[in-house]
This record gives sequence, structure tokens and C-alpha cells, in this order.
Amino acid sequence: MITLLNETVLWWHWIVFGIALLILDMTMGTFFILGLGIAAITVGLIDALVGTSFTMELTIWMILSILAIAAWFKWFREPPLTESGQSNYRLDTLGTVKEDIQPHSRGKVTFDTPVLGNTSWHATAKVDIDKDTRVQIVQINGQLIEVEPVEKS
Repeated sequence: MITLLNETVLWWHWIVFGIALLILDMTMGTFFILGLGIAAITVGLIDALVGTSFTMELTIWMILSILAIAAWFKWFREPPLTESGQSNYRLDTLGTVKEDIQPHSRGKVTFDTPVLGNTSWHATAKVDIDKDTRVQIVQINGQLIEVEPVEKS
């Protein structure tokens, strides 16, 4: 089987494979397969210049692909904002307290823009917060949002 692949897989097959991977990546929009496509095109160029065996080409492609995936995880992947699995989207949203919040008990806050699809939330705080005080989100814990007063500058 390897002998057949050595004779039939030519340099331009790798380039076509790489272009197909690039097109697939453009439809997905993740840039994850981009490195695999570039690795395949690189293998095709190396094979055109040097003329290597299929096993060597496959080895080079795997090594370049692993390096591309490692680079993607290191530099290009968007880091998660939280370790808890909760969404931290728009934590910079400000709100106004509608019911007083006592330490470690619930109050009510209305946010300027929706947070996870809702503008009115039950909220907790570590300090006393009076009604009509401007607050910002500290963290989201399931159905509760922890807030703190906005520091005036």
C-alpha cells in the first residue's frame, strides 16, 4: 500500500489538499484548520523541490500540523474569562440597585443593557448597598449576580 501511495501521491496533491482545508476553514471561521492547510501546502512545496517519499511527507505534515495546533492554542485561541463555566460576557455593564442589598443576602438590580438576556436580576454583595446606587458586576454565579458599588473617579 505504501508503495502505491509513494508512486501515486504527487506534490500537487498536497497543495490541492491544503487548499481544500483552507476553504473548509473559511466556511467554519475558527482558524483552527488553517494551520493544517498551510502545513499541507508546505509539504507539497517541499515535495516539489526535494522529492521525498510519501511516509516522509506524511511525517512532515503531522509535525507541522502539531506545531500549528500548538501555536493556535498558545497565541490565537480566545482565553476563557472564567474557570467556573459561567458566562462573563459584558461584565462591564453597569446597573442601578432597586432593592437594598445587605451583605450576603439578595437585593434587586436593573442593568443598563441586558446581561445574559435579562435586565433585572437578583443580586448579592459583600457590603451594604443602598437603593439607587450605581453598581458593576463582580461575577455571575448561576442565577445570582454579585455586584459592588461603582467607584467614582
